[in-house]
This record gives sequence, structure tokens and C-alpha cells, in this order.
Amino acid sequence: MAYRSGRHFLQIPGPTNLPDRVLRAMNMPTIDHRGPEFGRMGLEIFEGLREMLQTRQPVVIYPASGTGAWEAALVNTLSPGDRVLMFETGQFAALWSKMATRLGLQVEVVATDWRRGVDPAMVEAKLKEDHTHAIRALCVVHNETSTGVTSRIGAVRAAIDAAGHPALFMVDTISSLACIDYRHDEWGVDVTIAGSQKGLMLPPGLSFNCVGEKALAASKSAKLPKSYWAWEEMLAANKSGFFPYTPATNLLYGLREALRMLREEGLQDVFARHARHAEATRRAVRAWGLEIVCAVPTEYSNSLTAVMTPQGHDADALRRIILDAYDMSLGTGLGRLAGKIFRIGHLGDFNDLALAGTLAGVEMGLTLANVPHEKGGVQAAMEYLAGCAEMKAGERRAA
Repeated sequence: MAYRSGRHFLQIPGPTNLPDRVLRAMNMPTIDHRGPEFGRMGLEIFEGLREMLQTRQPVVIYPASGTGAWEAALVNTLSPGDRVLMFETGQFAALWSKMATRLGLQVEVVATDWRRGVDPAMVEAKLKEDHTHAIRALCVVHNETSTGVTSRIGAVRAAIDAAGHPALFMVDTISSLACIDYRHDEWGVDVTIAGSQKGLMLPPGLSFNCVGEKALAASKSAKLPKSYWAWEEMLAANKSGFFPYTPATNLLYGLREALRMLREEGLQDVFARHARHAEATRRAVRAWGLEIVCAVPTEYSNSLTAVMTPQGHDADALRRIILDAYDMSLGTGLGRLAGKIFRIGHLGDFNDLALAGTLAGVEMGLTLANVPHEKGGVQAAMEYLAGCAEMKAGERRAA
């Protein structure tokens, strides 16, 4: 293959670009995972993860993709035949419900058009209908990576409380953690699921369960089979920073550095940065005259923007043209949206200039692919970003 100058623009919504600091941190000799140096690192990592999740509850780390953390959440808290309520807000919610069915759970799936998040009113109605409290868990994807739709977790928690229902509340934050405001404790989540390869700016390979007291109590009587995924031994070893088996040491080096970087930036500033880039992207999409997949503005994702191509135009053909011409990868449409949409990832280690370059690649690609659109999307985004920078400079001067 011929050499291509410059860097590849990896603008899929995860895995995300790896910061140099994280790469350098992982490029270190492996240490004794039973020694004191490792224990100190483990304790720092667990504390940093709690900070990201805005929780005081313990966090379990698995060498696995987010799919493993889905399974861990289910098998540690539920028993064969238990009823579970799930909302199909996109491809990943559908996959999670399929897993639950394979594990022997009775899954009630509430369908959506994949253009909106979980409806809190529907949650309340479904739980109020369950007079015997047979539903043992409610599972929700916070940010649906396949559609760019974010469900309102605080409102869902309020709906559960309004129904007076004891169901466990499980939330997937795989593409929202360290990108979008998420509050495990305040929102009364019992199990939070997360992964390493998105907002945490790491390679794929680590997944997480944040375990609340109610979920831990449920694990004492849960009957689904588990061994590798069991919380009990993990939590016991984690108290001193260690693991009951050989951990992914070099990925943990990277995680420690990523958590330090996020702390240095400040969590609220991280959220504000993602919100700024998401709004700039949406302004570009509107200027192009294209349609955003998410139909509810209050549910727009700050991690990615999913864009519909006009009828008769193949989104995957557009993606191939952009990759060939500009060395940029965009996210494909998944499941029922295959060939109909492309996804622009704007999460993780990302800044204003990187976003401007990304949007320029999309706008040029639309022209090359003969996709009907208006000019000026990049200009609309840049004007918004410049206005944000000017406002921030003014605040600094005033301070």
C-alpha cells in the first residue's frame, strides 16, 4: 500500500483516537500484579473511575468489551426466568436484550422508531401495570451509539420512583461515560455498565460495572450461573487495589493516565467540550440540509451525531468515498439503519480544529459522492466554535 501523509481521521463513535500520553503510559514494562506498586495504581484507578461516574460505590473492572459488562450486570443480579423490561432505542439496546433472552431471562422489549430515547411516561406506566412486582430489572442504554440518541436517565429514575416499583435500574454508559453528564448516585442507578474505548480514550479491552448497594444485595441470591463475571471475589480483592486473577496491566497503565488527564481538564469542562462539538456538528448538518437521526432535541447526543442520507443515496458508498479521498473513517449505519445513515464521532481526545477538519472531510465527500446538499456546513460550525472561543476569552478577561 502507498504511504498516506498526515494522520488518519478516526471519526467513528468508538474506538476513539488515543492521546499520546495514554500511548506512552501503556508502553511500559509489565510489573508484578501482586506487588505494592500495582496496589497503589489500582487504588488510584478505582478512585478515578468513581469520580467519572460521580459515585461513592465500588467499580469492578473486567478485561473485556462492553458486552462482557452487560453480561456481568445481568448474571450477578438475576435468576433464570426473571422478568426484565428493556427499551429498544437502537442496535445496542437490541443486542443487550438478545443477550438477556439467551441467558434465560423473560424479556419484555418496548419498541421505538430508533429516533428517540426511553420515554419516562412509558416506564412509569409499564411498572404501574406490574402489580406483583414481577419485573426484576429495567435496562436502559444512556447514549445509543447506533443512533445518536441520549435517554434522560434522571427522568427515568423519577418514573421508577413515581411507580413505586422495586426493579433494579441498570444503565449502559459505554458511549456516554466521560462525554455526557452521568450521575450514578444521584440518579439512583443500581448497576452502571461502561467500556474503555470511547470517552476514556483507551483501546478496546476494559469494561466496568459500578455496583450499588441494592444490586450487591441482589447478587447474594441471584441464580444465573457465573464464575469469571462474579462480583464477590473481585470486590474483595479490589479493596486493596488488586484483582483475583491476572489483570490487563498495560491497559490499566493507560487508564490511570486517561483518568489523570480527565481530572486535569475538569469533568464539567469535559462535558462542556463535548456539548460544544456536538452543537457545532448539528449546525453543520442543518446547514447542509440533511436530517439528524435523533428526532427529539432534548435527547441529542454529545458523543456523536447520526445523519440520514437523502433517499436513493447509499450512506456506505459515501463513507467509502470519504475514506478513499480523505483518509477519514465515519461510523456505519447498524441494523435497520444500515446504508441509510452515517455517524460522526466527536468524543474522546478531540478539539475544535479536529472537528473543523472532520466536517470539512464530510462536506467535500458529499460533493464527491454527488449527495444533494447545501454548502456552508463547515462555515456554520466554525462560526459557532469561534463564538464559543470569544465568549470564553471574555470570561477569562473578566475574571
